[in-house]
Amino acid sequence: MQRAIEIMAAVQCFVLGLSHIARPRAWVEFFVWLRGKGSVGIFANGFLCLWFGSVVVAFHNVWEGLPIVLTIFGWSQVLKGLVNFVFPSVSMRAMARVSLERSREFVFAGIFLLGLGLTFGYFAMSH
Repeated sequence: MQRAIEIMAAVQCFVLGLSHIARPRAWVEFFVWLRGKGSVGIFANGFLCLWFGSVVVAFHNVWEGLPIVLTIFGWSQVLKGLVNFVFPSVSMRAMARVSLERSREFVFAGIFLLGLGLTFGYFAMSH
């Protein structure tokens, strides 16, 4: 199951990373739309984070070597989901930073996600 989670994480991070790089303005529009929905939009974002993070922490409990990166990333997504659900005003402030003028930040996030996707793919293929 560990390898399957690594493949899932690799695919998701790779695709999302490429999308952030290729379509940063669309990501801005998406997060502005979520922000416009208020707490409901924050909760929607929380569900996305919690789903991914929960799957990782449930099936990839690795605390040694390089694969620990995926476990930590999974827990960070669970924590992000928790903040979205319990402290939505914190998440709303973070989303308030998103604007078309700052869309370039999504490119940097995309490069980070792409790197994670390649790293997780490497983990999966090296078993």
